[in-house]
Amino acid sequence: MAGNAKKWLKFKCSNRQEMVIGGFTEPGGSRKGFGALLIGYFENNKLHYPGKVGTGYTDQVLEELRTKMDRLETGENPFEQKDIKEKNVHWIKPELVGEFQFTEWTNDNRLRHPSFLGLRDDKDPGEVARETTRST
Repeated sequence: MAGNAKKWLKFKCSNRQEMVIGGFTEPGGSRKGFGALLIGYFENNKLHYPGKVGTGYTDQVLEELRTKMDRLETGENPFEQKDIKEKNVHWIKPELVGEFQFTEWTNDNRLRHPSFLGLRDDKDPGEVARETTRST
C-alpha cells in the first residue's frame, strides 16, 4: 500500500442546510458589510440558533447582503435563545434564507465549521427546519 499512498485523494465531507438569517455582527478590521451572520432553523414555530457564520462571502456579497439586512433591522432578537453572547449584533426580521455548508452538528445542536454558499429566494423562511442526515 505504501507505493499507492501518493495516489490517494483526501476529501473533506460536508453537509448542506438552508438556514434563516436572524441577525448579523458588525465587521471587524478592514472587512466591509458585516462580520458574521446569526442563523437559525424553525422547530415548533420557534427560531433556534445553531451558531454564526463568518466565512464564504465575497466583498460584493458582504455589501449587497448588508444592504438587504439593513432594511430588515429590528430591535428584537428573533431567536428562541435570548442569551446569545455575540457583540455588536443587529437583529433582523427572519425573512432571508441562506444555504450553508458545514462539517457536522455538535452534541449541543451547533454547526461545526459553517460556511455561506448563497441566498435562497425559492424557500419560505417558515419552511426551514433542521434536516437530519440519512445513513446509507
